[in-house]
Amino acid sequence: MPELDLRFRTDRALLKPLLSGLAILLLLLMFAKLSSEALEGDTRSFDLYLLHRSQALRVDHPHLIDVMRDLSALGSTVLLTLLALITVVYLALVGSRPMAALVAGAVASGAVMVDLMKAAFGRLRPDAAFAEMAAQGLSFPSGHSSISAIVYLTLGALVASTRTRLVEQTYVLAVSAVMTGLVGISRVALGVHWATDVMAGWAFGAAWAMAWLLLAGRIARTGTT
Repeated sequence: MPELDLRFRTDRALLKPLLSGLAILLLLLMFAKLSSEALEGDTRSFDLYLLHRSQALRVDHPHLIDVMRDLSALGSTVLLTLLALITVVYLALVGSRPMAALVAGAVASGAVMVDLMKAAFGRLRPDAAFAEMAAQGLSFPSGHSSISAIVYLTLGALVASTRTRLVEQTYVLAVSAVMTGLVGISRVALGVHWATDVMAGWAFGAAWAMAWLLLAGRIARTGTT
């Protein structure tokens, strides 16, 4: 029985990285598919439909505008930078310097990648006539959606790893995913991004966060052996 238990734990330890790697691959394939179709104009009708629906929703329910602005602020550069910085400093103070470096690396490199991809794809934002507020820069992928996915999912995974009960871990990860989702939805609702910008941002951000968390797990396992 002890041998069976040890084998089960070993198999589970091997299965988790494999599943994570598969999830990362699927997310990257989704990003590649979205970017290809967006560049070819195949998503134009879908994007325009949601853009017009968002504008109509704001006209019919003007009180939602402030709500969407507040939700969008959850993905602002200032707030996400502060959250990442607070986390990095805390991890360094409690002696988890490798993890602190990984969090800093994930967020900083993710932000650089988003800027490079925006320049490479060169997609313009929706016309300002459809937007509720001014937004600068290029459109694909959505920076708010990408970086909020990286920050919230990474922090959520770190917090969840300190919990032992499955219900607590599930709740923390679900909240992280919901926060990420709300930021992206708000960008479409405000008319400052095409829907496919946001979907691509979610896919890239989630894949980037999972890749860095996978690296963190590998380093942690190496350090304990």
